[in-house]
Parts: sequence; structure tokens; C-alpha cells
Amino acid sequence: MPGPDLSEAISRIPYRMAFAGGWIDQPFVSRMNPDVVGSMVVIAIHPTVRFMDRCGMATGTRKVIRRIWGDSLPDGRSPAELVKELYAEENKNLAEPSGSQDMIGLLYPGVNRLDYDASHEGGIFPTHIESNRDPQVAQWLEKVVHVVAVAPRPPGYSPLGEKNVTDSLARDLGQTGKDCYDAIIHRDLGKLGKSMNRCMAVWAEMLPHVVRHPTLELDLQLLLKAYQARYPGAMYSGCGGGYLYVVSEDPVPGSFDIRVRI
Repeated sequence: MPGPDLSEAISRIPYRMAFAGGWIDQPFVSRMNPDVVGSMVVIAIHPTVRFMDRCGMATGTRKVIRRIWGDSLPDGRSPAELVKELYAEENKNLAEPSGSQDMIGLLYPGVNRLDYDASHEGGIFPTHIESNRDPQVAQWLEKVVHVVAVAPRPPGYSPLGEKNVTDSLARDLGQTGKDCYDAIIHRDLGKLGKSMNRCMAVWAEMLPHVVRHPTLELDLQLLLKAYQARYPGAMYSGCGGGYLYVVSEDPVPGSFDIRVRI
């Protein structure tokens, strides 16, 4: 049974999920990648629930969209053009700009693999976007992706206090995005879970504060490993927790489902 229409309360602007490969959209990571091109995956989803702020769901970027364009996306303009306009608006005067994957995930429908090369536009925007809007792929994702609410990032939290970006970690990160996209379009649950688990392992080593920080009251690593031991794969929606994405053909207690926007 479909849920209630929340568009009047939360607007028709989509949300986005970022899967494996996240952080490769940041030039300080992509320029370390010896493979040159690394990838990450974003998935556009319908606003069937109100996602919490500070939880890795691009809610900050979504607020910028509502401020400059209202409660629906502009018609008649290419997503690529809108991404650059939105990126400039959100990141003006910011010392630590958000990555372009936030904008792309909200503006491009379907499942999208974003390929980042540090020599292309400074690594800010992807050199290529591979998109899949196959209804069968979307329906499969809706069946196997389960979302568990964890907690928003607390005040004073930052993921960038410790950086251990190496060539090998940057390469591994970019490969998890490639593997993730391939797994999704081939509907391979085992490979999808493996790419997510590997991505989390890279994050924990490359940017330890993503999962361990003095402001975090919850042991994110312990919770993550509990789900990874029970299901094919699990990863956090963003830094400091947010939501836990669990992939499984079986129900996941306490979770809710998503609806892919194609």
C-alpha cells in the first residue's frame, strides 16, 4: 500500500542516497588515485518520508534547491547545467565545499555512477556520469535496500580532523564505486554488499572520524559490524552515522523502504 502524499509538507524535491565510493568526489581524495578515474554511486529517491537533517541525505543541498527554485525542479534545463548552478550557490564562500555528488544525486534520476578524475575541472565535477533508469533495476533496489535510522551528526562533529589518504586507499575507494554500480545493474546482491562493506572499511582507515569521533556517543563500528555479520552488506548514509543502508532479500527489523525515482 502506498504511503501518504507528503509533498505539501516536505515538497516534491527528491532526496538522494550515496552508496559505495563516496569521498572520491573530493579533489583531495581523487588526486591521490593512481587509477586516475574513481567512481561512486548515487541514487535518486522519491520523498516518501522526511529524512532527518545532518544524516547524509543531502538535506542541506535540498534546502538550497527550495530556496532558489521553489518546491519543484526547473523544467527545460539540463541536469548538468543545474548541477553547476546549484554547486556554486551552495558552496560560495565555504572553506570546505560539499562535493558535487550531492547535487547530482538530487538532480539526476535513476542509479548513477559518477566518475571523477582530478585533472578534469579540478576534480570538482565528474568526467562522466553513467546513468541507469531501468524499471527492473529500480524495483530490485526497492526490494533489497532497507534503511535503518541511527542518529544525526552531533554538534561539533567534523569528519576531516584526521586524514590518512593514500594511493592504495584512494584506488580501493574508487573501485568500490565501480563494483557497486555493476552489482546494481546486474542485480547481484552479494557483490553489492561486498562493495558497501569494503567502502566502509576504506572510510574507517582513510578518514577515521567518519565513524569514530569524540562527539559520537554511539559506537558506529560496533553497530555496523553487527549488521554486516547478519546481512550481505551495510553502510552508513554519511559521516557520523545518519542512516544505515542494509541490503538483504530478507526483512530487516526496524527498517523502512525507499522508492527510486526514474
